[in-house]
Amino acid sequence: MFEQYPFVTVTGPRQSGKTTLCRAAFPHLEYVNLEAPDLREFAETDPRGFLSRLGEGAVVDEVQRVPELLSYLQVLADGMGRNGLFVLTGSEQFQLSGAVSQSLAGRTGLLRLLPFSLAERRRTGASEEVDDVLYSGFYPRIHDQKLEPCQALGDYFETYVERDVRRVGEIRNLSAFRRFVRLCAGRVGQLSNLSSLGADAGVSHTTARHWLTILEASYIVFQLPPFFANVRKRLVKSPKLYFHDVGLASHLIGIEHAGQLGTHPLRGALFENAVVAEALKHRFNRGRRSNLSFFRDVRGLECDLLYESSDGVGVIEAKSGATVASDWFDAFHRVAKALPQIALGAVVYGGLERQSRRDGEVVPLNALGELLERFDERRKP
Repeated sequence: MFEQYPFVTVTGPRQSGKTTLCRAAFPHLEYVNLEAPDLREFAETDPRGFLSRLGEGAVVDEVQRVPELLSYLQVLADGMGRNGLFVLTGSEQFQLSGAVSQSLAGRTGLLRLLPFSLAERRRTGASEEVDDVLYSGFYPRIHDQKLEPCQALGDYFETYVERDVRRVGEIRNLSAFRRFVRLCAGRVGQLSNLSSLGADAGVSHTTARHWLTILEASYIVFQLPPFFANVRKRLVKSPKLYFHDVGLASHLIGIEHAGQLGTHPLRGALFENAVVAEALKHRFNRGRRSNLSFFRDVRGLECDLLYESSDGVGVIEAKSGATVASDWFDAFHRVAKALPQIALGAVVYGGLERQSRRDGEVVPLNALGELLERFDERRKP
């Protein structure tokens, strides 16, 4: 993308590795971080002077702290008339996206970097046991520095609330907001119900909507849309709620060690969260937009994940159990009758071995990336 645009903008949650990635990919570019108060003041008060020090390109970190700088960057890039100038990063989507769309429309490639994928996590030497994955999550620093996940994720959340939410969220009742986020964690994999979330958090429906927008924009949660098609079924219209990092969701529901997850009532929902988030990373890490959805009708027929492939729709069911049950495939057959575009199906489960069955493929969680690659490569004969 750097060869195709004057700018590349990389967004994602705090501590997902944006700075490390960009500095490693572009070691020849100067690096500036606008979190530094002196540099931020310089960029705010004398943007032309600030940019003149950067020569013909740079990695500019946390650029959302000085959104006005983007207009000057646009003028500079238009004057130079070539690609491959600046790499911009930011962790606050709600400030950065608006500024980029206004100032750099058509001039920047947009990429999203979420925490580690399963394959990247594996390369750190981290445990591949399902409960360890659900407990410790995917934030790079936890695995790079061998941090205790419970402590690290607690610090991450408190820092997020105190730093980002106070500054950009205009939230006055922080205790209610913390309660709201924990309620969201307790409802991963469920349909978003703002009225219920707001009532349980003690805030209005309008406030709950605003808070959920903040959580989405700062890459804490995302909503998976329902599948819409011209089928003769009444489909639900509400999205489902997930966390970008399943470890953070586990922390927020009170998980303090991996051993608690074995009998926890939300283990299946957290496993589903890990599967859906991995599919989203698979798309983003290839520079693609999300093509994910779920299927559910008003009678309760449901499939966890629909993945659009080149020759139709792939169906993925998430099952946290380690023993394959024949009825795991029932939903495939019933949904396939409603959606003729379904081309293939698989179950991702909590076991260790791959199985090929007449009804579909069964793969362990750590093989999900390979399964999605095959979905991408599949072509009609």
